[in-house]
Amino acid sequence: MPTRKKHAKQARKAPRKSKEAKSKQLTPGQWFEKLVAVQARLRAPNGCPWDREQTHLSLRTYLIEEAYEVVEALDGGNDAKFAEEMGDLLLQIVFHSQIAREEGRFTVAEVIREIHDKMIRRHPHVFGETHAKDSAEVLRNWEQIKAEERRGSGSKGGAKPSDGLPKEASLLDGVSRALPATLEGFQLTRKASRIGFDWENTGGVFEKMGEETEELKKALKEENHLKTEEELGDLLFAAVNLSRFLKVDPEIALKKANAKFTRRFRAMERLARESGREFTDLPREEMETFWDAAKKSEANTRLPQMIGAQRKG
Repeated sequence: MPTRKKHAKQARKAPRKSKEAKSKQLTPGQWFEKLVAVQARLRAPNGCPWDREQTHLSLRTYLIEEAYEVVEALDGGNDAKFAEEMGDLLLQIVFHSQIAREEGRFTVAEVIREIHDKMIRRHPHVFGETHAKDSAEVLRNWEQIKAEERRGSGSKGGAKPSDGLPKEASLLDGVSRALPATLEGFQLTRKASRIGFDWENTGGVFEKMGEETEELKKALKEENHLKTEEELGDLLFAAVNLSRFLKVDPEIALKKANAKFTRRFRAMERLARESGREFTDLPREEMETFWDAAKKSEANTRLPQMIGAQRKG
């Protein structure tokens, strides 16, 4: 009798396991359709009040935040977190597409079709008869195809400039003004470099940074705020150019520098509390002492990790 009950209990559990197994076997396309259906349900008349209140404008901040959280998770090396954050970013695409579908403008299927067709069109060396000997040639072809696409889009009546005047085609077209300033500068100089408008090496960039530094000092002496702002912008632009030469994303590099400053500043505050004082009450000289201590402590922590990494290599 107990055996029969045990078998009955197992039999009742079996469907649940089968359902979980079936769920895991869903294709990416099926999972995507389920996600689209969930977002449509949330936006439905009897759905979630918060979701129903959202607009493209109200969601802009979340779109940007999720993109940065994906980058942070990527740097963290945690695959589970990385996958989770990419899912959050994907939800933003689905959310915006659902709003557009409700307004009769476009659907998420059109979003997918557009990028699918674009990837085919811009890789003729893979899907067509064109040949590309290296990645540099791939990028040149990519820019040429983009320029042709923009000309075709313009002839069909694309978006008009805000001043209403006709806009001449430029190699810099396609760089969004909505990008963070460092990324915008990075993309502008990258586009210019692809047609040869560039320094030959980093030496020229360092010289330019030196020139801009001197011009900034001059503007400071003249106490000209507008000129100071301009020269500081030129110096930052040159630094972005240097990052491109070094194949370093300036936005990520600055994010890491911000994180390092935050880490060391918190360490200073902790050291001050351990000495029985508040950091805000310390004189500047002691603050500098704690800063040096925080840097030294961080270096001592990283050294064994670096040695370990070298041994593994």
